[in-house]
Amino acid sequence: MSTVPTTGPATPAAEATSSAGAARAATRGPAARSPRSGSGGLFVAPFLLFFGLFLLVPLVYGLWMSFTDASLTGHGDSSFAGLGNYAEALTDPEVWKSLGNTAVFTVLSSVPLVVLALAMALLVHANLPGQWLWRFAFFAPYVLPVAVVWQVWSMMFQPDLGLVNNFLHAIGLDGVGWLVDEKWAMYAVVLVTVWWTAGFNFLLYLAALQAVPDHLYEAAALDGAGAWRRLWSITLPQLRRTTGLIAVLQVLASLKVFDQIYLLTRGGPNGSTRPILEYIYDTGFTGYRLGYASAVSYVFFAILVILSLAQFKLFSRKEA
Repeated sequence: MSTVPTTGPATPAAEATSSAGAARAATRGPAARSPRSGSGGLFVAPFLLFFGLFLLVPLVYGLWMSFTDASLTGHGDSSFAGLGNYAEALTDPEVWKSLGNTAVFTVLSSVPLVVLALAMALLVHANLPGQWLWRFAFFAPYVLPVAVVWQVWSMMFQPDLGLVNNFLHAIGLDGVGWLVDEKWAMYAVVLVTVWWTAGFNFLLYLAALQAVPDHLYEAAALDGAGAWRRLWSITLPQLRRTTGLIAVLQVLASLKVFDQIYLLTRGGPNGSTRPILEYIYDTGFTGYRLGYASAVSYVFFAILVILSLAQFKLFSRKEA
């Protein structure tokens, strides 16, 4: 036989319990309540606003412009060109020449910027006397603005009074037209770039070296491993991920070179140092062909995406 529950008058104990629960609920402030879903959007809204206005909108507008005959003079903005700009870009010899200059600069600058940065980090990590001076000397050029770097090195590369040619004369060698000779201009730009930007990679390597566990070196020393064996068997393998990151970042940075070349050589002599970004700049703001410049920039963007994916896949495969 089932029992049917009945409701009766509340007992004093039940009333006290109910009153205590109500009091606790009343004393809880807004901080004790669960956060409302979506409240984080208020914090990211300013970023999303600026991200949309200054990145997404120009990106979409530039893509649309690449299919038109837009001009900086305002003529032809509404003229739809279809894929004509892209077809012209793929057959333009100046595009391929500037891409070749960019590739040469990337190869010549990326390798020493990785190897030299590693050597500098190893030197500082070796606990030599005056470490603060080594750190300052290696990293200080990186914080200089490009205008200062241009002023310093343009004077050093002067054919007659420059410090570099005076040094060559002092050791019995002939001077070189560093910024006016097609044979040497690219090497001059690479030299300036390595001196200027190696500090950033040096800092990444130094941080990675300080994270290597000391017990690995202690165990290797107990086994009789020398300095070179510890370098090849412990240090370099522990820096594999950092090296992959630096290589990817450095290749992308070298492919986007513009400032130092534009200030030092203006892409000369005879276009021997003009990178693809300077060609895009000249086409859009000197030749007034914004539509065609946009198409070339998106071709270059596609190349960057393909190279980035290839690099990440290569390093991830090596890591696996």
